[in-house]
Amino acid sequence: MPENIRKDKGERSMSLGFIAQYAAEASLNVEGVASLEKSTIATIKEAFGVWHEGQGVEVSFLPNNSELVDINIYPNIFFGFNVPEVAWQIQSSVKADVEKYTGLDVNSVNVYVRDIILSENFKDVSQLEKEFENE
Repeated sequence: MPENIRKDKGERSMSLGFIAQYAAEASLNVEGVASLEKSTIATIKEAFGVWHEGQGVEVSFLPNNSELVDINIYPNIFFGFNVPEVAWQIQSSVKADVEKYTGLDVNSVNVYVRDIILSENFKDVSQLEKEFENE
């Protein structure tokens, strides 16, 4: 008859900012992400002099569960990239990195695209229109 083996993980304390840093780094490494934009909450905290780690990222633990986290990401995406694909890559990358480096389970990664940024490599829109008309 198999024995029931119980393994305690022990007690640990982890700040939300620590988790947010991993999520921010994972997001910024996705091709097409220009930057992360501060959330409204982070902007309000800064107004009161509270620095917010992992700007552009919000992390919260699910009620009554210290092992499950919800993560909100606020990226700015470069013009020319497929926004749904970039958002999917952000979700996958953030989930994998946070679970790998913290040992926590990620319940959800929500991506709220804030802006589309024209890269220095792109021509202005009027030049693109002229080139399109000449073809």
